[in-house]
Parts: sequence; C-alpha cells; structure tokens
Amino acid sequence: MSKHVLMVVTNAKEMKDGHTTGLWLSEFGEAYVEFKQQGYDITVASPNGGQSPIDARSLEGEVPADIQATAPLLEDTIDLKTISNFDQFDAIFMPGGHGTMFDLPQSEALNVAIRSLFEAGKTVAAVCHGPAGLVGATLSDGTPLVNGKTIATFTDEEERATGLDIYMPFLLETRLRELGANIVLADNFTENVQVDGNLVTGQNPQSTVAVAKAVIHTLN
Repeated sequence: MSKHVLMVVTNAKEMKDGHTTGLWLSEFGEAYVEFKQQGYDITVASPNGGQSPIDARSLEGEVPADIQATAPLLEDTIDLKTISNFDQFDAIFMPGGHGTMFDLPQSEALNVAIRSLFEAGKTVAAVCHGPAGLVGATLSDGTPLVNGKTIATFTDEEERATGLDIYMPFLLETRLRELGANIVLADNFTENVQVDGNLVTGQNPQSTVAVAKAVIHTLN
C-alpha cells in the first residue's frame, strides 16, 4: 500500500519592510521528486490554501527541469484547516523559504497535524526554514515538541550571512533552542541531517535531498 505524505508550504509572500519572500522551490521540488520516485501519494497543503508564492531568489541560476515542473503544484494548495483527519498520512514534510517564518509558527491547523502524526509514531520532517513549523508544535501535554530533541535547522549564522536576519520576526535557531531543542550545527550551507526517532530535520537547502531520503528510510 502506497505511503501518503503531507507536504506543508507557506502562504507568506512578504518579510518585514515589504520585502518579497515565499517558498524556496528546490526544497519543495527536490523532496517532491524523491517521494514521487517511491510511488508515494502526496498532498500539498498550506495554512490558508491557495497559492504558495515562490521566492524569486530560489529561481536564480539554473533550476533543473524536474524541479521547475513542480512549480504548478504550488498554485492552488489545499487549506490545512479543511483536513479533518490526519490519520491518512504517514509523514508530514515542511520545506523552507523565509515565508515559513511568518505563517507556520502561528498555524493551529499545522500544530494539530504535526501533533497527530508525531504522537502516532509517524514521521515529522522539515528542512532549512521549514522547522519554523515546529516552533508552535506542542504535544498533548503542552510540552514543545522539540524539547529535548536533537535537530538541525537554518542557523543564526547562515541567516546573518544571507543579510535577511533583520527582516525576520525572530532567529530560528535561537527560538528553537529557547524551546529546548538540542541543535547540531554544521558549516554554513553544507549538508546536515539529524534523525531523532520519527523527527527528521535538515539545516539548509543543501540538505533537502538527504532529508527526503531519511524520510523514505523511516517509511520503508
């Protein structure tokens, strides 16, 4: 029976001071391609449904054709709030892009989705800024999901290197540490994947394929 992955993407298109942002296409596309090659069913959803804007910076340079081909899937995503039962999913995957910093932490529907899957022993995964979705994630007893967990995430140093730290609502590494996460750091923009039970996380865009493969490993 085919596995079913819920991919949750951002709806946010602006950072502070009106700077445009959105989803980082390779982080969505590379994972999508890996999951499709396994024959998985994939549902693409977002906090409010509709379009997930693509960060223009993620389109700079040469974008592989198979990654470009996933862009239309982001034009009309499912509203997470309309999904009443998360039992149908075997994993949730949250790609990044700076947009995630502005809507994933506040999404109660995402919190419910993550908690439902995690407490059922299913795979919860995120890469780069995707762990912003873990900021608001709590267990049934109210404990932050990341408390005591070993994870990777986009680092404060990487954020400063992008020059976009001043446009963020908070620094992701710092916030996750405040919630009790044990964060493993690698050099800026080098692959880093951490697996702690059914929680799979990656540090940056360079980690996406390895995170997707780790998810596949947990599911297979």
